[in-house]
Amino acid sequence: MKSTMQDNPLLVSAILRRGGTIHSQSTVTTVDSIHPTSGAPVTRTATFGDVAANAARLANALRRIGITGDQRVGTFCWNHQEHLECYLAIPSMGAVLHTLNIRLFPEQLTYVVNHADDRVIVVDGSLIPVLCKATGGANAFPNVQHFIVIGEGDRSMLTQTFPSIQVHDYATLLAAEQPVFDWPETLDEHEAAAMCYTSGTTGNPKGVAYSHRSTYLHSLASLGAPVLGLDEPDKLLVIVPMFHANAWGMPYSAFFCGADFVFPKQFLQAGPLAAIIAATRPTVTAAVPTIWNDIWNYGEQNPLDLSSVRSVTSGGAAVPRILMQRFKDKYGLQIMQGWGMTETSPLGSLAKPHKYAQPHEFMDYHDLAGRVLPGVELRIVSNEETGEVAPMDGSTIGEIEVRGPWVTGAYYLDATPEKFRDGWLRTGDMGTLDSLGYLRITDRTKDVIKSGGEWVSSIDLENAIMAHPAIAEAAVIGVPDPRWDERPMACLVLRPGSSVTPAELRQFLGERVAKWWIPERWAFIDAVPKTSVGKFDKKVLRAQHADELLSVVEG
Repeated sequence: MKSTMQDNPLLVSAILRRGGTIHSQSTVTTVDSIHPTSGAPVTRTATFGDVAANAARLANALRRIGITGDQRVGTFCWNHQEHLECYLAIPSMGAVLHTLNIRLFPEQLTYVVNHADDRVIVVDGSLIPVLCKATGGANAFPNVQHFIVIGEGDRSMLTQTFPSIQVHDYATLLAAEQPVFDWPETLDEHEAAAMCYTSGTTGNPKGVAYSHRSTYLHSLASLGAPVLGLDEPDKLLVIVPMFHANAWGMPYSAFFCGADFVFPKQFLQAGPLAAIIAATRPTVTAAVPTIWNDIWNYGEQNPLDLSSVRSVTSGGAAVPRILMQRFKDKYGLQIMQGWGMTETSPLGSLAKPHKYAQPHEFMDYHDLAGRVLPGVELRIVSNEETGEVAPMDGSTIGEIEVRGPWVTGAYYLDATPEKFRDGWLRTGDMGTLDSLGYLRITDRTKDVIKSGGEWVSSIDLENAIMAHPAIAEAAVIGVPDPRWDERPMACLVLRPGSSVTPAELRQFLGERVAKWWIPERWAFIDAVPKTSVGKFDKKVLRAQHADELLSVVEG
């Protein structure tokens, strides 16, 4: 028996139409600069109605320069109003939005532009020098036909570096077009709407193509109470880069429900962000842990007004428990960490206590990677060879596998069957899952430390070390050991003006972790190397150790 329900396609254009009509008075604020004297943000504001009209103008302009089907249109941009217009216009017209990571190495950037077969690249004027570093010079992008430049920038650098590619001005291009567009309603909801490439920590980055359907469902899910609980009265500060994993889906979900936007552009340092928060009064925001750590350190020496913020989400890496406790104690603000990947659009889990949890247990639940979200299924595979699924006991460690309507089932033009098992995505993360659906990440498969046959969780050990008041950052890697095969080594960044010895750290850890977890080797470094999306890049530390570039202290 079939249902009697309608079967209208779930399209990004529906998000655009809803936001541009019934939420037409909601606002988009972009920080264009920081005042050199006062430090206050200099902003401009548009309405959702303005954004929807500009999205129509952009679609008309793209049609005129040759985007007639599902060609890829790349964006090489900061977070701002024009990038939001690209988010809405490009998929809604039937083309594919390809958000380009501005922090990729030049050879990786060249690879992803060509692998995706981008035909147009929308680029911020301030990022022209970065784009021009692509490998191959004039022949770097053989299929790109047009650059569209947003704002001020040295356009001559583009024409000199890529003489065969036509350069347009974004504002001039849009001014020549009509503010209406006949958005196609017959698109297949399973067709690609957008794509993003993984950060490529091993090998070339891999492309993930999001469908209209997956984007629509992911947007609806993120509005629910188990996730952000975003609503029209909210104001969303989008710190997460729009070039990475759909900015965690927030541009679409906020436009869907009418929540106001604040876009900080490139002003992501702690001081400017503190000024932006104080001036614009956002209620919801999200960023990687390094951002919150920087904001905390800034607030130790400067006034920091977070009173408007009701919800803070962090992901991309484990949030140190001590950092969450500090924000809770000083500002009354609970950081909620979540887990996800480019491959999962990225929502997978979010750490909120369940309704039976007691107040003294709340921080324990916030310290987890989160509870699996409605629409997502997780399992732990404890035996890689047999595929044996572990019980949901909260203790059996294995690789996390995931499936769901916004989880990729393949990589674009990249046959990697080893990344999938029976319809499940093998995430490369190791962890446990308990009977209530709470996930604990213990490591990445490439970062796991097995010492004397026993697992050491580098993440838990890092969190314990960062609880010491002298430590700003800690990254733990496994290094060869003649007796135990492998032992953890801690790479430490000290807080300014602080000092600590390995003996003091060993004593400190003795009350917090298993004795055999405590490292014998320590390296004090200036900064932990990070990937293009702000995660600790442990492969760099392992390479530095192998090349004897780290000054290691025994103790």
